[in-house]
Amino acid sequence: MTEASDTLVEEVQARFDDLTILEYEFDNVEIELARKANALNAPLYKRRAEVIAKIPHFWALVFGRAPPEVETYIQPSDEKAFALYLDTFEVIHFEIDDPKGSPRSFSLKFGFKENEYFKDKVLEKKFWFRKTSDWEGLVSEPVKIHWKKGQDMTFGLTDAAYALAQAKKRLPPGNTDKSKERALPEYKALADKIEESEESSASFFALFGFVSSWRYVSAEESGKIRQTEAENLAKVKRGELVEEPDSDEDNENDEDDDHDYQETEVFPGGDEVAILIAEDMWPSAIKYYKRNHDDDDSDDDDMDDVSVNDRANENDDDSDEELDIRALVNKGRKEPTSNSPPMPPPARKKQRKA
Repeated sequence: MTEASDTLVEEVQARFDDLTILEYEFDNVEIELARKANALNAPLYKRRAEVIAKIPHFWALVFGRAPPEVETYIQPSDEKAFALYLDTFEVIHFEIDDPKGSPRSFSLKFGFKENEYFKDKVLEKKFWFRKTSDWEGLVSEPVKIHWKKGQDMTFGLTDAAYALAQAKKRLPPGNTDKSKERALPEYKALADKIEESEESSASFFALFGFVSSWRYVSAEESGKIRQTEAENLAKVKRGELVEEPDSDEDNENDEDDDHDYQETEVFPGGDEVAILIAEDMWPSAIKYYKRNHDDDDSDDDDMDDVSVNDRANENDDDSDEELDIRALVNKGRKEPTSNSPPMPPPARKKQRKA
């Protein structure tokens, strides 16, 4: 290689290093903006909570206007649970000030009134932002929902996902042998249940069983990657050469990646749904709520030819509040009563697998 070629290679490498540093600095700015936005919004969210506490069915109506990517998972039985029992909702960035965590981590916290479906008053789903050498994204742990007898809207999926997660925790610490996971009876039970349910709809509550769009990544594994990245960045800034990862190690990782982690994922795409809720529906909840009233005005125009007596007769049958919530959230569907037998899976809205 000529001296000119060597110089060109060095210049290209220098520019590449500059880009690496810029990428890191952009990421830092994004994180800092997230922290500042959280601090600025906190008092506004507190005031909003105080106002909407006086508005019946606020969050039910917000979820009744969910964007299509979320709405497709909200089945009729889910809508009933939201319409009649969803009391509070909150998004919490629980690692916003944690130097070992990430501002991108968050939880979805649902508060419910006493209801016919489950005993829990609060269902909170945490999502951690984690990294590997070639992947980054949200991971979670299955949440135990204490379903009442015959009322499991996920038909056993969340229970099976939770059981498998607990069984994995009983494996030796640092276990990397995927065959041991696959040998667990809980693994086969969940895989079989997912396969059986592929022709039925995925309840929104199956989101509480979500783990990852790829595989679960622990805090320890993610922490090591962050530390390695920080060390490599320091070397780049000093103009030192960063060694490439060992190829044998890459091959081992590639073999691990051949495992179908989604075989036991009860809610494929759960991270995308969660992000939409946290980054769109949560901050824009008032706009979603107001859309219901915009539709009310439109419906009034369409009903000009209905007599006053007809409207009065309708109001005699149901209370204004019940009519409103069923029209806006349940879209007029006739739902079973609390004494009805367990409902079969509703008509499928979206394929479970891409």
